[in-house]
This record gives sequence, structure tokens and C-alpha cells, in this order.
Amino acid sequence: MVSSPFPSSRLVGRQQELAQVSQILLSDRDLLLAGVPGIGRRTLIRTAARNCGAKVLEIDCLRATNYSRFLQLLAEAILSTYETPEEIRFIDRWSKEQPFILRSTNGRPQLTWHSAPGKESMLFEALLTLPQALAEWSNSRVVIVFLNFPHLRSFDRANKWEQYLRQEVERQSRVSYALIATVAERWSESNHLPIVALSPVSNSTMQAWISETMLAEGLEFEPESLLLFLNYVQGHFGDAITLARRVWLEYGKRENHELLTIVQPHQVERSAIALIEDLSVTFESLILLLPHSQVRVLESLALDPTDSPHAREYIQKHNLSRGGGLQGALASLEQKGLVYGAELGYRIALPLLGAWLKHRLS
Repeated sequence: MVSSPFPSSRLVGRQQELAQVSQILLSDRDLLLAGVPGIGRRTLIRTAARNCGAKVLEIDCLRATNYSRFLQLLAEAILSTYETPEEIRFIDRWSKEQPFILRSTNGRPQLTWHSAPGKESMLFEALLTLPQALAEWSNSRVVIVFLNFPHLRSFDRANKWEQYLRQEVERQSRVSYALIATVAERWSESNHLPIVALSPVSNSTMQAWISETMLAEGLEFEPESLLLFLNYVQGHFGDAITLARRVWLEYGKRENHELLTIVQPHQVERSAIALIEDLSVTFESLILLLPHSQVRVLESLALDPTDSPHAREYIQKHNLSRGGGLQGALASLEQKGLVYGAELGYRIALPLLGAWLKHRLS
């Protein structure tokens, strides 16, 4: 199997944000990292944690459908991060004084407990002390990353666990919390939680990265080809990796690397269209989950980009809902990570989705 020259774990064009996040972690503080999916949030926090010599625990709140599932994900994250024999022995000793039991299932350690209705909070509070205990015992640091943090409210409707997490953010030492969300929320500002927001990378940064990486593989873009590539990905690094891999698979991997292959504009276009067609089922499923008003906004922005969707002429031209209906649709799309807010001109946040919509509607 040929390995791809486009690793998603590489951090590109985020040196300022990396320095900011690293300083936050080294200062024993916590943060909220905001940005749309695929923009590089996890890569940034992992790189910063590695630079600080900290371990990383990742819990995806989107996978948590109830309190019990959340506890299970937290326990799994701890044991997948602390897995040396010495660490397991420490966890075993610690668990003897807690409402947990460390067992071996199919040769793998597993934290188990008897869950009773109304007792989940006690289990949660106890389990959340384990990373702090491990960090103190090993004289190290740990970063607990909660991906899709706002999804916690889908089952924590009284915000009880969210409130407790916020308290722990302030209380624990050696443990830093990184809450990852699509947009920053008001409570993070009132809690004085540092906010690091990721915008699309600049065209100059993207151009330098793709040119250098392609050249190492014996590929070189013509100026028009490079411009077309940049227009398709619009600073979204996740989409850039996906399209770059497609171009490389179709026109790269030459055995004779002394010969440079020049990538033509029609080849970039062909790769992009083929990729969009491959993603069409995913995009179609996404669209089916959205209310009609939000679909209309997405389609309008794909066909006719504007930084003023509230303008009367634009609303009339695309038959959009007026007033609060339009604002609500835009706010919901921003929360979902599908559209940027006013600061970035209300453009579609996932460029390949926008290209698919335009291709389908044209």
C-alpha cells in the first residue's frame, strides 16, 4: 500500500495560534478552541500538547447519547492514554477507593461500575479526578479535549454536568481542558476562558504548502492550475488535503521522479469533479437533515456568494425568508459549521460542499 504524502496530522500555517495555545497550556490554563470541522482544531491542540510534554485525552461528545455512554467514553480515553504496566497498576490502586473496578477483558484493562439511576453524577465526579491523580503521580501534565462540546446538552438538559466541568476547569491543576466547538459561546467569555478561533488559512500559506508537497512527489502546478486548486479549497485545510490526495493519486506516483509532471488546469478540474461526485451521497444525506429554510440559504450562497444575505435585493432574488427567519437559519448553519458568520462574509464553510451545491444546481 502506497502511503499518502499528505498527512492530516501536519500543522500548516498556524504558528501564531500554536504559540498562543502552547502558552495557555504551559500556564496551567484552559481554553475554548473554535472553528469549523476540518479546519485543524485537533491537529493544533495535539501539536501544542506535544510541545508542552502533555498527554492528550480525547472525548467526542457527539458519540455520547446519554450519561452512561459519556462515562464509558471518558474511561476508555483514560485507559487508551495511560496504558503502561506502571500506569495500570496505579489506576488499579486508585480504583480500590472509588466506585469503579479495574478488570481485564480479553486481555485489555477496563474500568467498570454498577450504574444506578441518579448515581451518574457521583461516578462522573470520581472518574474526572483520575487524570489529575495520574498527572500528580507521574509529575506530568494532561490535556483533556472535549470534541463537539455543545453536544453535551443533548442529554445534559439541566446543564448539571456542564456546570461541573466548568468548575473543574477553574479548580484542577496539572489538567488543562480544551473545549472544542464550532463557534465560541457567551458563557466562555463570562468565565474568562481564553478563546482561540481558527479561520481559513491564507492563500499564500496554502500555496506554499501545496507547491512544496507536490514538488516532492514530482508534480508541479501550472499557475492557472494552482489558482483553480486554491479556489476550490478556499483555505480549508481538510478539503485541501482531500483534493490534493485525489490529484496525486491520479497524476502522481511516477516511478521516474527525475521527470516533473506538470498538472494542467483541466486535470485539477477533473479531479475536483470526480471527488465531488464521490462525496455526493454524504452531501445529499446532510442536506436531507436540514430544514428547508437552511437549505435555501445554502443553495443561494453557493450560487450567488454575498457578504450581505440580509439585503432586500438578495432576499427577493433568492426568495428567502425575511427578518428573524433568515437570521435564525444563518445562525443555525453557523452553529453546525456549514456557514461562516458575518466576520468571514457568510460564505459556505465547507468548500467542497459549496462546489457540490453549485454543480448540482447549475
